[in-house]
Amino acid sequence: MAMMLADAAAPSIATQLVGSGLIGVREGLETGIVVMILAAFLVKGGRREGLKWLWGGVAVAVVMVFGIFAAIHYGTSTISGLAAEAVAGIASLVAVVIVTLMVLWMRRAASAISGDLKAGMARAIEVGSGAVFLLSFLAVGREGFETALLMVGYAENTSGSSWPLIGLFCGVVVAVALTVLLYVGAIRIDFAVFFTCTGALLIIVAAGILAYGVRALQTVGWLPGIAARAFDISRHFDQSSWYGTALAGLVNFRPDPTVLQVIAWVVYLAVVMTLFLLPRSFLRSRSTKATRPTPDHIETPAA
Repeated sequence: MAMMLADAAAPSIATQLVGSGLIGVREGLETGIVVMILAAFLVKGGRREGLKWLWGGVAVAVVMVFGIFAAIHYGTSTISGLAAEAVAGIASLVAVVIVTLMVLWMRRAASAISGDLKAGMARAIEVGSGAVFLLSFLAVGREGFETALLMVGYAENTSGSSWPLIGLFCGVVVAVALTVLLYVGAIRIDFAVFFTCTGALLIIVAAGILAYGVRALQTVGWLPGIAARAFDISRHFDQSSWYGTALAGLVNFRPDPTVLQVIAWVVYLAVVMTLFLLPRSFLRSRSTKATRPTPDHIETPAA
């Protein structure tokens, strides 16, 4: 009976595939662009011998990411009850923190990331092949680590289903294909629009994961208010319908959230989305004002 209820509450297969697939495309393309910039720099600079170290670093980073995901995901599947809720809640909160930092950092650094990567690769070439390997490993590993944590928090709300993993894999395959087409010049993408739209989507997904993590920690008793419902529309909301599964799969919507869940969701979305959508010119102007010397610090020329 419990299994039937879990299956009924789980998002539909299509929703799980689409939700995790979008994450795979976004994160995979972001990683692919990083690798593409590094590979193009080596090729155009006549340093093709460094490509094997580049791909070696990428391969090791991918293996590391799969290892991290497997350790967390299958580790949580071997425990049950309140311990499983505690692990899922902590993993969800960690995922939200990592994803938020990465999304906001990418928003600020997107315009300069190509130059920074090329400068880093130039220094790595001067140091040696090991530095090229390490640079590619860190660049890909950082993005992959974010994806692994995000998918753990996402998959925990799908009743142990493997469909999110399949959707993630399909999304990564699409991202690889797009990266290859970009590299050969077959297609062009407005990266500013792409990363703005997908970044906003990731923030919405992360808000849902945050709400899920709060609920899990309330269930364990680490956070108060498990009995305080913000509202309950369970009698009028069909969780097995297309809209019910879509909302559950993409934004972790529940028809009976607690007050603390709603507060966490609203505050997170309002604050992070505002910071994300602020024009980069506004952020630069604020940074300039913060670093501009005041009259007290300006030295007057000697008479």
